[in-house]
Amino acid sequence: MVTFLAGGTGTPKLLDGAARVFEPAETAVVANTGDDVELGGHLVCPDVDTVLFAGGGVLDHETWWGIDGDTTATHEELRRLADEVGLGTAPRYLDDAAQTAGREIARWRRFSAVGEFMEIGDRDRAVHLTRTSLLDEGKSLTEAVGVLADAFDLDVDLLPMSDDPVATLVHTEGGETLHFQEYWVARRAEPAVADVEFRGAADAEPTDAVLDALAEPVVIGPSNPVTSLGPMLALPGFERALRETPVVAVSPFVGDEVFSGPAADLMRGVGRKPSTAGVADAYPFADAFVLDDDDPTELDRHVERTDTRIADADDAERVARACERALAAVTDEPAGARPPGGGAE
Repeated sequence: MVTFLAGGTGTPKLLDGAARVFEPAETAVVANTGDDVELGGHLVCPDVDTVLFAGGGVLDHETWWGIDGDTTATHEELRRLADEVGLGTAPRYLDDAAQTAGREIARWRRFSAVGEFMEIGDRDRAVHLTRTSLLDEGKSLTEAVGVLADAFDLDVDLLPMSDDPVATLVHTEGGETLHFQEYWVARRAEPAVADVEFRGAADAEPTDAVLDALAEPVVIGPSNPVTSLGPMLALPGFERALRETPVVAVSPFVGDEVFSGPAADLMRGVGRKPSTAGVADAYPFADAFVLDDDDPTELDRHVERTDTRIADADDAERVARACERALAAVTDEPAGARPPGGGAE
């Protein structure tokens, strides 16, 4: 068994070729839910759904968000209606009373659908409607995601990090507090970051299924250490579990150059070096790292090197094999248990 920690696009890209290295039926994926939002009453789980759609063979690989070829008629009409009456299309965060009312899983991340600041495809919306309705029928988030995973015929075991609400909130130097999706999607990561809060994490718990998955060797893909892994690490007991199992992490940096996304600004905002060295400091529990061939960083832990840029499934397989070698170096498991190209069809 092996468990991947997934957030953003970094780890899903790695998973694109990991099935050639790690048996999918023996693979668990724990997905970040700190980025989730309730938009117009529907729970949207971006990091869960990227893995869901990728595993189901329908992900839009141009954007790494949503379903390939999806239409956006409902989204466009929501924006037209808002513009028609002068309401605009900026994010409309509901007031404090609404944030803690009703469905508990949506606390501190509720937005009106007026103007719909996030683009939601029509088929994509059906997933959010199904998930939210399953929650309203009494299922946990883990159970609802399991139903959707079955519907998309996933080979891996996809687990949300918690059934409790955790909201990633970005505090800006200008004094604003923005949900991560408002910061990233609506503001294009332009406000300077002063800090990042994982609201609700202290009172949330990783599920039993997640704790069972964390008892296996863990791979952290090249995801954002602050907003993809930070919400997980903020859960009580999560980091302790990582300290007790072999962990390999792939750096999302080459030295001090980040591959993509706002990781550098966010790490700087929380007082960490925006670099591979900063990632290593953020992951004291990691036993080994996979670094790019051109990364000059020297670490005091086991390092495997390869070209870590991932543009397609072949690249992902190359990086996954480096992860396999790193895991073998810090456990008793032999590397090369599966031959090149030996993944599931």
